[in-house]
This record gives sequence, structure tokens and C-alpha cells, in this order.
Amino acid sequence: MSNIGGRVFESRVLVQWADVDMAGIMYFAAYQRAVERAEMDFFRELGFPYNEVFEKYDIWFPRVHVVADYFKPAAMEDWLSLKTRIYHVGTSSIKWKTVMHNERTGEAGAQMDVTVVCIDRTSLKSRPLPQEIRDALMACLEELD
Repeated sequence: MSNIGGRVFESRVLVQWADVDMAGIMYFAAYQRAVERAEMDFFRELGFPYNEVFEKYDIWFPRVHVVADYFKPAAMEDWLSLKTRIYHVGTSSIKWKTVMHNERTGEAGAQMDVTVVCIDRTSLKSRPLPQEIRDALMACLEELD
């Protein structure tokens, strides 16, 4: 993440029984759930908790692109420290990168780049981000000289 600046959001997730496979390591799809937890955390930290934002603005943020890289396995009862940086805010899209560090090993275990779009809940068509959400997200981007 060294090439992406701006505000860093932090979350922690405990690897649970439901997250591991028969080999006892975190199943690849469980990483997506962890990243979704980090997403909910950073939106809440910005003042836009999902349990309120979808109703208030009548929108959803479906994923349209996810790229995942896996480096080192995590095991049940490992704590993962997630660091998220928003690196693009478009008219109707948001992109961020979340890196997951295993607190037991001190190593990065995985990272995901996520792109979501803002859609109208009724029409399911793309629409611009609500201005106050867009402004809060833009404030998280790295300021360029």
C-alpha cells in the first residue's frame, strides 16, 4: 500500500470456525467477508453507517470489481488487522484497497482492491453518489501538491 496515500481506516477481525476450511486455514471467500466488515467500519467512521445510509439515500453499493491477492494463510483464532485506504472517488463509484495483516505472524496475509458503484434501490441503475457522502470520501484521498 505504499503507493497509495491518504487516510487509513483500521479494523480488526477474529478468524472464526466458520472462516476456516478442512485444512484449518482461512478459506479464501472469508477474506471477502472481512473486507466487507472493514467497509462497514470505515463508512460508520465517516458518519454513514450502512443501517442508516441505505434507507436515507435509497441507494446500495454493489461490488462491480474485486481483485484479491493471497500471501500467507491465517488460522482459526488469529486476529487480522485490516488497513483500508480509499484511492478513487468517481461520480458514482468508489475504489479502495484493504490489506489484512495477521497479528500472530506480523505478516500481510492478503489484500483486496474493491470497486463499488452507487445504484438506486428501485431502478437498480447507476446514480451519482450523494454529495455529502462523496465529500466525506474525497476528504480521505491523498492531497496532491
